[in-house]
Amino acid sequence: MLDKLEQAVVCIGYGSGGDMSLLHAQPRQHFNLKDFDTKDKSSAASLCERGENATWRIQLRLCHTSSVFLKMESPGVALMLWVLACLSGPSTGFPNGKVTEACKTMMPLHGHSLPQRFPRHTVEVNVTEFKPGDRVKVSLSGPLFEGFFLQARSAENLEGPAIGSFALADRKRSQVLTCGRVKNSAVSHTSKSKKSHLDAYWIAPRDAPKRIQFLVTVVEKFRVFWVKIPGPTISQSNTPTLATPVVTEVTVGTSLPVSHLTQPFSALDCGSNKFCVRNPSDCDPGARNCFFLSFKRDHVDLIVVEMSGPSDGYIAFALSNDQWMGGGDDAYLCISDSHHVDIKTASLTGRAYPEFDSEPALDEMSWRLADGLIQCSFRRRIHFPALQGRFNLDANYYIFMADGEVSEGGMIHKHYRQPLITDGKFNVTGPAKDIGGSRSPLLIKIHGALMFVAWMTTVSIGVIVARFFKPVWPNSLLFGEEIWFQVHRALMVMTVLLTGASFILPFLYRGGWSDQAGFHPYLGCTVMALAIFQPIMAGFRPPPQAPRREIFNWLHWSTGTTARILAVVVIFLGMDLPALNLPDPWDTYTMMGFVAWHVGTDVLLEIHGYCLIHKVQVLEDDRIQILQSITTAEAQGHTFKKTVLFIYISGNVAFLITFLTAIIKV
Repeated sequence: MLDKLEQAVVCIGYGSGGDMSLLHAQPRQHFNLKDFDTKDKSSAASLCERGENATWRIQLRLCHTSSVFLKMESPGVALMLWVLACLSGPSTGFPNGKVTEACKTMMPLHGHSLPQRFPRHTVEVNVTEFKPGDRVKVSLSGPLFEGFFLQARSAENLEGPAIGSFALADRKRSQVLTCGRVKNSAVSHTSKSKKSHLDAYWIAPRDAPKRIQFLVTVVEKFRVFWVKIPGPTISQSNTPTLATPVVTEVTVGTSLPVSHLTQPFSALDCGSNKFCVRNPSDCDPGARNCFFLSFKRDHVDLIVVEMSGPSDGYIAFALSNDQWMGGGDDAYLCISDSHHVDIKTASLTGRAYPEFDSEPALDEMSWRLADGLIQCSFRRRIHFPALQGRFNLDANYYIFMADGEVSEGGMIHKHYRQPLITDGKFNVTGPAKDIGGSRSPLLIKIHGALMFVAWMTTVSIGVIVARFFKPVWPNSLLFGEEIWFQVHRALMVMTVLLTGASFILPFLYRGGWSDQAGFHPYLGCTVMALAIFQPIMAGFRPPPQAPRREIFNWLHWSTGTTARILAVVVIFLGMDLPALNLPDPWDTYTMMGFVAWHVGTDVLLEIHGYCLIHKVQVLEDDRIQILQSITTAEAQGHTFKKTVLFIYISGNVAFLITFLTAIIKV
């Protein structure tokens, strides 16, 4: 059979959730295009079935069939290859916003595209309570998007039908749709024009449930969309709302987390009625950079816990008897999963995966996802039987706070940065306090600070002085030696001492070698070895006129230069390690600025020396040698050199103070 081009119509099934995978697509019917008028799309559509639980879309493709394909012995393989060849294009979306087909699932019919997991858009309302007949302003905002689909549903049945009706605030960019039997019960876009903000008014019906939650689907572009982004929950008047969980009973049971939180937590009572941990210190829990944890005694044996922080995956805190996470510590996790938050308890043993409890033994669990923050709150007993594995809260513990990512299956990943750890042990049921913590252990902070002082300041100034300032103080001696030499030697000895002291601190902190730090420790050991070798080699320095002096000069220069280059590399690597983790990318750019500052000063002084020599025409063939004394002609520029040295030291110290301040704040 000759090869030929054939145009075909294929009906493809999509699951009720709107998900489609090429490997699971089932071609239900296949018709040659010659069977009907190619211009009659409706006749093509009529050939495709439309079931209750599936949406059947039409796709026109040019398919290449051959005699080999048609003669395959396995019809299943042939069918799969035909599907893969013909179904490479997506199905059509709804740029006009007529998306009533998605009233129940709120899922865009975008072929095999999957929704994004972490929303970037937010829904806000102007009230927290309503009564039948009220008009509630609903606002959608966020990064530019093309389409949206907004509904109100019962907070106790988010899979149920749309509740109430909407009135438009912008008829040009939005329209009302009828879902089910409720007229104007949803709002969508009118075109795919870009927008970042839209308002609508929800009208409460007479038979509205006690609590209403707004849900929105947002389409940023065809393959990038979010489904059922949870908005705020509002309640009918005289119905209790839970900005923080309200205790109605003394007995504690277990319940599923419910999205009853309507606003960020407050830090007003921190230090007076609540025990709070905040990072950064004194931050606002509603801010996008604030990690917040509070404990408030609510009864003789009950405590209310509030936790929030910026994360796309999970936030967690743990109570520990030491500053090492994993010794059977008592952990509490708020895990974001498909626009829902699971609140779980776990025990931490070593570096193993947390041992989650089958039942969290918590009550009044509530959560909220908004503005890039995960918020959750719950109640728990202060005292638990030992068999339940939870710590009693009326004892002193170190408090850890961490955040990390969550995989598609709900599995949490190790926190990508060092957890926040309180500076001491605290009793969260004792006197109210408002404390902070640090994400970097004190020994690691000292390690980083000493290395910055040594390899950013002392060694850099020492090298500049030795290279360019030998003739500046020709007749001045300090303790019997030339000034430049005494300054150079003092700064280099200080560099070695600072490096040695800093070198042992990570080993004291880790209790040995760390396999978690990549190349940083290996290169650090190399720098330490070179730093020790330099003064030993200097002790065997030949006299100035000795034949081996030139060899010494080359070795001394090359060893020192290699150590300085490696030290800069080690600093770049160390700044982003979890144990220190200076703000990124600020730390990288600032360190690049320092390198440019040092190299620029070095080049400026070199150019100055060459220009001065050329000016007095005393350039000699043997002038340029490593560490060779600078000619007397260059001494005419002493004032210029001293000015440059003062400016360089000032800038160097400014960079140093900037990094030391960042280390203190970590």
